Amino acid sequence: MLKPNIHPKYDKARVICACGNVFETRSTKKEIRVEVCSNCHPFYTGTRQRVVEQRGGRIERFRQKYGQ
Repeated sequence: MLKPNIHPKYDKARVICACGNVFETRSTKKEIRVEVCSNCHPFYTGTRQRVVEQRGGRIERFRQKYGQ
């Protein structure tokens, strides 16, 4: 059981991402600003994987550079 008058208020919080995504969660703060959220993070969106595939691996770049 929680002791009275020593814990911060844990209420709804609004999270605002730099990409424009806004969602609600619970926190001791009223508003939280973040740079990356699950809507724009490369791990969740898969954009990083496509960029890596387009660039190619080390061996392919070596072969292109030295013509082998």
